[in-house]
Order: sequence, then structure tokens, then C-alpha cells
Amino acid sequence: MGKVDGGELLARTLERAGVTEVFGLQGGHLDAFLMACDGHGIRLTDTRHEAAAGHAADGYARITGNIGVAVMTAGSGFANGYPAIVNAHLDAVPTLFLVGAAPLREEETYPLQGGLDQIAMATPCTKWAYRITHTERIPEFIELAIRKATTGKPGPVLIEIPIDILFGNVDETEVRDAKNFYIDSAPAPSPDAVAKVAALCEQAERPVIMVGAGATFSKCENELIAFAELTDIPVLRNNKAFGLMPPDHRLNGGSFQALAAASMLGLGAPDLVLMMGARFGLFTGGRSEIMVPNDATIIQVNVEASDIGRIRNVTLPIIADVRETLIAMTATLKDKALPDWSDWAQGIGDMKGAMGMLYADAPAELASAIHPYHAVQAIADACPDNTIYIGDGGESSLWIQHTARVNIPGGLLTHGYLGCLGTGPGFAMGCKRAFPENPVVLVTGDGSAGFHIQEFETMVRHGMPIITVILNNQAWGMSWHGQKALFGENRTVMTKLEDSNYEQVCTAFGGEGERANTVAELKDAMARALSAGVPTCINVAIDPDVVEPSMAIMVNNADNDTRGDTGGTDKEETAIPYYENLKE
Repeated sequence: MGKVDGGELLARTLERAGVTEVFGLQGGHLDAFLMACDGHGIRLTDTRHEAAAGHAADGYARITGNIGVAVMTAGSGFANGYPAIVNAHLDAVPTLFLVGAAPLREEETYPLQGGLDQIAMATPCTKWAYRITHTERIPEFIELAIRKATTGKPGPVLIEIPIDILFGNVDETEVRDAKNFYIDSAPAPSPDAVAKVAALCEQAERPVIMVGAGATFSKCENELIAFAELTDIPVLRNNKAFGLMPPDHRLNGGSFQALAAASMLGLGAPDLVLMMGARFGLFTGGRSEIMVPNDATIIQVNVEASDIGRIRNVTLPIIADVRETLIAMTATLKDKALPDWSDWAQGIGDMKGAMGMLYADAPAELASAIHPYHAVQAIADACPDNTIYIGDGGESSLWIQHTARVNIPGGLLTHGYLGCLGTGPGFAMGCKRAFPENPVVLVTGDGSAGFHIQEFETMVRHGMPIITVILNNQAWGMSWHGQKALFGENRTVMTKLEDSNYEQVCTAFGGEGERANTVAELKDAMARALSAGVPTCINVAIDPDVVEPSMAIMVNNADNDTRGDTGGTDKEETAIPYYENLKE
């Protein structure tokens, strides 16, 4: 049988698991594995920063639903990639992080890139973190790691392989090959639970379906459409569930924020909520009633019990897969005489056009810059139906969500609970590897663009014609607007940026770049970028004074007269940006 080293065992095992894409940055600790990949059909995409590689693996997993894999060298490589691990953890994305380490035999000798406990650091923000100590056991621990990442509530796992274990040779007879990487673990709801769903639906007047990442990962788009059309219940989604419903479908109600608008416009609040693969938290208005009233009947479907009933009382908890639950509910309700919810559904559906109506009369160009809404509208209008969108930055990521027409499940990737800026280039590269024929458009702010601007070189080198549109307002926009709302127009600090020629960075790396100061220029630039065949950066001047409407919610509806102890007149509350206000 002969000898085999750890790098060959790792590459062989990933091939058997169906892995074809690995993202990373070279380090000597990894070479035994990197050298073996070519013989096992694994393409390596090397980035300029480990965080970008981690975000690429994360983006690949989000858009495909499959395991994303990133490799990082020891010490500094692991530390650089740490934000990507945390981001995948908070958003429950199935990712495998492979990390090098100093030799086991040199523990406590102050070796190069050693001296830190990577497993201890990774444990709080992974589903599982483990150090392999025997070369022959690499396949079985990789198998276990992938199974943990993809079973139940998905999430990141981290495997550390010290260099002497990865480079070590063992006899083939000592190796137990891995075979059981994936398990069909999509639990179905009990018949009793489905019967209770039917009974609650029959009593409802204003039901809604709210879908999240759990629905996206369950690949339930066909079943969701079938159930919604059977019942006439409108569907709303968070930013991880774009594309589950066609954008023009009459029952597509857009984002969760439509519920807040519906209440304010007199349409009413939902009295029955089917929460499918989503969690209550920041993206549902926190503990407020702005989207879902406290007296609403809530049915929550999730594979993770700990995410059910968190911060909100749930009438009917169902620990099950979203797709399986939709199949069961459709079968049960198909013969039921349900109330007529068509007027309610139409009203919710009409909310999708609210932003367009809000800015219909706003000038497209203000001074020497473009209105941000009209900028993202021009971007979306230029893109074909199969475009994958990435949103990065505070307000930039919010603006593009209003106009992007997404037809691919999970086809708009943006910030989650970590609120990590700079994820965009990695997400875009992961998506482009997964869907090489689809246009990938990254819309980012000028602040977030600076985190990983060097990844233009990665895109050029690997032939990934990603379009990056920078909405340039010469500021950390969300922070600048938030400070002005809380402290006053003249009280801002650490929030302004220079008007830089970001597009020239892309050009210097071998891509293309141009400026756009009018809507017409932006439309022309998008047309050229879509046919360029190389990475392109479009630097768009947007008006800095226009505030994205969600900002009022993000800073707790604070204004210059309710600043608490910062000088305002209302002392009953102290406004806290992004969180609940302090009661005095």
C-alpha cells in the first residue's frame, strides 16, 4: 500500500466530500495540502488577506447551500481570518476553516507563528473546533467536521492541523477512509403540529409568512411558492432569503420592514405569523412591536430549538426543516376552506413599491452628486435577471436591497448580525466561483471599500469579472448620519473621508475603472462593465446628505430634540444608536 502524507489525505478526503473550491492564502504550514489539491480536482483561489478568503468561503456556502472551505496558515493567518469565522458563526453558515499550526513537538518553545491556543480562541465562535494530533486520523476528523457544520443548524467548524501532522507520513493501512460526510437530517413536523397550524390559519385575519436563512438553506423555493399560492398568504423575507419568491410575484411582500410600513399606513398589523427559518432579533425590530405585535399568534419553524421563542413568546414551536414543514402544511390545508386574505395580501404586496413612490419626485441628481436611491435604481435597471448582488457598507448595503431584482435563492448577500464591513469582495469572489456565468455586482460604500481594496488584484489574477460599484459620499455614512441625529449637525467625529480615486486602484491592478457623477454616466458605465470581461470598479458620487430611511429605526428614531444627556430637552430616555434606548 505504501506511505501517504497528511496533505494527500486531506485533499483526498475533501474530494470525496464533493469539495471543488478552496479559498485561502499560502503559508508554509499548508504546503503539503496545497500541493496535493491539483491531483484531486480542487481549485485553489488565493486571496491577498485571510479574512477575504474566509468571507469567500462563507459567500460560496451562502449562495450554494454547500460547505465552504477556507485555509489559513498558523498564528497571524488565523488571527487575520478570525472575523470571517465569527461572521459565519453569527449567521449560521456551513463553513470549514482549516488552520495550520506550529509542530506539536515544539510546544512551549516560542516557535514561529505559535504560542497561542487557536482552538481555545475558535471554540466560542464555531460549532466545533479541534486539533488533529495523528496524521492517519485526518480523514475521520474532516468527515466529522463537515457533518457537524452541515447537520441541524449549520455553522462554521475549525480544524487545526499542526505542520508535523500535515507533513507526516503514515502507512496507508493505518488510515480509515471517510464516507459519511452528509446525513439526511431534515426533520419533518409531527402530524399534530401540522393540524394545529391548520387550525390557527383558519382563525387568522391577517397572516404573513416570514422567511430567513433556514428557508434558503432548506432549498424550499418551490414549496414556498406552492404553499403561498394555495393559501394566499403574503411572504416577507430578511436579507438572507432574497430570491425565494420571484420579485414580481403578487405574494412577494418584500422585506420584513413592510410590516412596519403596513401598520403606519393603516393596513394593519399581522395577527398570525409563520416564522419559517428566521430568528427574532435585530432584523425583526428587536423587542419592539414595530414589525410583529406582541399579541400576534406566532408559529415558529426552526431546526434549532434554542432559536425558537427567543425574545418573543411563541404560540406553536415546531422543530423541523422548513421545506418538510411546507410540504406537510400544503398537504393538510389543500382541502380546507380558508378565509379570503386577498385584500390583505395585495396590500402587503403593494408595500414593495413604497421606496419608489417615496423618491419618485426626488431629483435624481443633487449638486454634483447622484441621489443614492436613483443610483441603486440605475444599477439594478442595468443588470440582467440572473445577477447576483452583494451589499457591503452601512447605508450602501441597505440602499441596494430596495432596488435589486433577485431571482436566485440567496442571491443578495449582505451584512448579518456581526455587521462586519469589508465582507463584500470575499462574498463576491465566493459567488463568482459558484456561478461563473452569472454577473456578480458588489455595491459598497467608500468606507467599506477600503477594508479589502487589494482584492481587485485577486479578481484580476483569477479572471473573475466582478463589478464593484462604490457609492462615494466621502463619509462613514451610517455613523455620520447617526451622530448628526443624536448629537446635532455640528457634532460629528471620525466619520469623514477624502474623495479618493478608488477606481484607479482597480485599474492599477489590471482591471478597469471609471467615475460616474450623473445617472446617465452610471448607466453607461454599468453597460460597459457588464461586457468588459475583467474586474471593473465604478466610483459613483452620491449625495452625502440623503439618509437611508432605515436609519431612523437604527438610531431609535432619535432626533435633535431627544438626545437625553447630550443636550436635548427630553430627559426620559437616552438614545443609544443601534440598540434599545436607556430609560431614565
